[in-house]
Amino acid sequence: MDRPLIVAGPGDADCARAIAERTGAELAAVTLRQFPDTELYLRIDTPVAGRTVWIVCTLHPAGEKLLAVYFLAATARDLGARAVYLAAPYLAYMRQDSRFHDGEGITSRYAARLLSSVLDGIVTVDPHLHRYAALDEVYSIPTRVVCAAPRIADWIRTNVDNPVIIGPDAESEQWVSAVAGELSCPKLILHKVRRGDRDVSISPVDAAVESGLHIAWMAVTPILVDDIVSTARTMIETIAELRRVAPPPPICIGVHAVFAERAYDDLCAAGAARVLTCNTIPHGSNAIDVRDLVAEAVHSFST
Repeated sequence: MDRPLIVAGPGDADCARAIAERTGAELAAVTLRQFPDTELYLRIDTPVAGRTVWIVCTLHPAGEKLLAVYFLAATARDLGARAVYLAAPYLAYMRQDSRFHDGEGITSRYAARLLSSVLDGIVTVDPHLHRYAALDEVYSIPTRVVCAAPRIADWIRTNVDNPVIIGPDAESEQWVSAVAGELSCPKLILHKVRRGDRDVSISPVDAAVESGLHIAWMAVTPILVDDIVSTARTMIETIAELRRVAPPPPICIGVHAVFAERAYDDLCAAGAARVLTCNTIPHGSNAIDVRDLVAEAVHSFST
């Protein structure tokens, strides 16, 4: 049987090449461009018929990537692929997981239906599962989730003495708990009130400490951990709250470097000692490599 074929989505040639090298798959020759009217043109120039095809595409920016993935998957099927899978280090359209206001669309379900219609399975890194217990609640195809927490913990273990892992809200608890568990170090979960995309407030650190965790702040390094850093307002407000108790400047770690507009610069200016992310979305802050974990999941999924 022919080796699996790796097809790079737009802007994801480096990630596709890394996964192909680590899995022994063949990297396809692909043509992707836009017509003058911005419609997509694509062509898979490597033979597809009878082969397992993996599209490698991180879904950010989501508007540019989602339709391209759909077209690539549909093309591979039309060309006779035996099976078509997606390796999406960042899986977009997971945050709107409920109807919070009348008239809203639950876009996580709509995106899942679209991708499930042309794919045989998905591998992704730490999808934003808050009101869903698992991807299988919205995707009708097999899924496999890669967890970045062990690699985040490795970075902290190597670079930080006496960390305390802090989550700015309940949604971050699963990542904070996993990282703190790997390190056997203290953790702290704060409470967030969101009034808009850029309007949030964070509960007092004192209240969380009074609940039973006692921290000698000047003797620790605060590490803020969250899955998605988009506007960065949550982390910025958390830094402001931490400054009241005067610990050393915190290190901010995000799994997915979405970083809308000036968010990265604003977060650095807010007083973060360092801002770093996993390489699920290419960004200058990428310091934690998870591509080998994605490659392992791809390889095990295909065999």
